Amino acid sequence: MSYAIAGLDPAPFKRFYGLSEAALATGQVVRMTADSRPGFPCRVTLEDAEPGEALLLLNYEHLPDASPYRSRHAIFVREGAETPALYIDEIPEQLATRLLSVRAFDRYAMMTNADVVEGNGLEPLIETMFTDPAAAFLHVHNAKRGCFAARVDRFG
Repeated sequence: MSYAIAGLDPAPFKRFYGLSEAALATGQVVRMTADSRPGFPCRVTLEDAEPGEALLLLNYEHLPDASPYRSRHAIFVREGAETPALYIDEIPEQLATRLLSVRAFDRYAMMTNADVVEGNGLEPLIETMFTDPAAAFLHVHNAKRGCFAARVDRFG
């Protein structure tokens, strides 16, 4: 079974690029500077920022569907990120090195399955969850902080 893991579209975040701290604060956005690697995972590029890189910490609605599971949480976006990552049948290093919570959802955004896995075990879990024909997509979260990390879709 083929799958795709894609970074977020940067379009909704571009309006914050280059704003002053005061202007960011009005949108409840905080500019941070990465001081370690890993530790600051960009949701557009699906890479950890290098120390010294600027990121925006903001609230993002990753499950906007009309469902009891509708959800939003804080995420990091590299300031200036332009091109969303796309991984086909491959796990980004950013996910492979973290403890993850994986949640399967049906076409009505109702959760059908969930599990916790070390990142190096993500690919077999994706394959297992997608054996259920009701599983329309998966959401991957960083288990320790609970932040949305990426969406996984069937591919091909």
